[in-house]
Amino acid sequence: MYCVLRTRSSQCFLTIQSMCIVLLLLSTSGKVSAGLNYGEALTKSLLYFEAQRSGKLPSDQRVQWRGDSAPGDGSDVHIDLSGGYYDAGDNMKFGFPLAFTTTMLAWGSVEMASQFQAHNEHQNVLMALKWATDYLIKAHPEPNVLYGQVGDGKLDHACWMRPEDMNTSHPRPSYRIDAQHPGADLAAETAAAMAAASLAFAPSDAAYANTLISHAKDLFEFGKNHPGVYHDSITNAAGFYSSSGHEDELLWAAAWLHRATGDQMYLDYLTQASNSGGVRSAFSWDDKFVGAQVLAAKLVFEGKVKNEGKMAEYKSMAEHFICNCAQKGYSNVKKTPGGLLWFLPWENLQYTATASFVLSSYSKYLEAAQASVQCPNGVLQAFDLLSLARAQVDYILGSNPKSMSYMVGFGTNYPNRPHHRGSSIVSIKKDSKLKACNEGWYPWYNTHEPNPNVLVGAIVGGPDVNDVYQDERSDYQHNEPDTVTVAPFVGVFAALA
Repeated sequence: MYCVLRTRSSQCFLTIQSMCIVLLLLSTSGKVSAGLNYGEALTKSLLYFEAQRSGKLPSDQRVQWRGDSAPGDGSDVHIDLSGGYYDAGDNMKFGFPLAFTTTMLAWGSVEMASQFQAHNEHQNVLMALKWATDYLIKAHPEPNVLYGQVGDGKLDHACWMRPEDMNTSHPRPSYRIDAQHPGADLAAETAAAMAAASLAFAPSDAAYANTLISHAKDLFEFGKNHPGVYHDSITNAAGFYSSSGHEDELLWAAAWLHRATGDQMYLDYLTQASNSGGVRSAFSWDDKFVGAQVLAAKLVFEGKVKNEGKMAEYKSMAEHFICNCAQKGYSNVKKTPGGLLWFLPWENLQYTATASFVLSSYSKYLEAAQASVQCPNGVLQAFDLLSLARAQVDYILGSNPKSMSYMVGFGTNYPNRPHHRGSSIVSIKKDSKLKACNEGWYPWYNTHEPNPNVLVGAIVGGPDVNDVYQDERSDYQHNEPDTVTVAPFVGVFAALA
């Protein structure tokens, strides 16, 4: 916590300083004046990932209403592709958002490592991360082959069924990219995920970290040498997670590989790139330019590169994005009347999550460098950035016009009907009878009753631009949780806890 109390009178200095000290001491409990416990939010956000697990569950699985599922993934191509995470409220494994989820989990675990340790969640975040990276390793069996999807999105979405009920009668095709069917965006994002995760595992498991680095290097070369967007090769993904380009992922991967290895070739890739991205309007599973810009700025703050040329450009672009979030830029991010940063109509909280992460991380960089951000309409200090991130988290956890938490299981007023198949149907542990593809629609989907299984830690899409939200299972635009929203918030919760 940063004290922001100011006074023009020097005689008041000691009194104000004392108040600051009291506030700082109070902040160490992980609670704020609104009564929100960020440590609890951190713990619950990591539980959400256990509810999203695919494959055979481990003996220390904490979310007990889930069971083993999709053990035969990859059998159609004679490769073990079991494991990983289901994407959102469906039973799909989409590699593009999964890789971004992994990168953001890794970034948070590395950037906020001391906070995770202080709250006894470091092992849990590494477990969440490893569930993803173990799968990504299996999905990359050859240097120029990467499996980027398991399941047919159209067929899957036509069903409302528990993941545990999927069997041989429910086809789950495996889709891949290769040299003849490229996808530089998918390959590079997966490289970024592997490189970032290697930093998280290096202190405790150097061998595993080295394995991840090896995969990351191969994937980066694969993507660099075979340009193109992955959904031209995995056409089934186009209706769900189509990509706008591959330049951002290659920059993002190069930035992470440089941070993980220190190899000059990756820094050269950043400094010689023709496109720095410019000022972006959002940071997301599809657009990684802001992430690459922030990592480049970190190198400048640390004195590892000079603040000139392309690196100065990256830093400037990152800070323009931050200024716009803080309402001090040329093109400020819209805010709802209740104060939520509002980017896009579809599952807006995923963008609020990444923006909050950028603010939290950049706050650390500014503090360490004793620097500030010079915006077109004012100056931002480290505490300003963290305060804005805190305000967004407070909104999401209950300090909003509806006085409800958008995290399932947090507080007493939260979404009871998230758009989520496994959560909305009776647990396999209570009713082991196999339920076919269409059996979940009645009575489970088409009921106003709360979901029988509480999807603790999930964060739904959130309210609209006017702070309006209805807890309806059918409203997947606002009421479907997904991993790409929760992953950045894991790091933000740690930063605030």
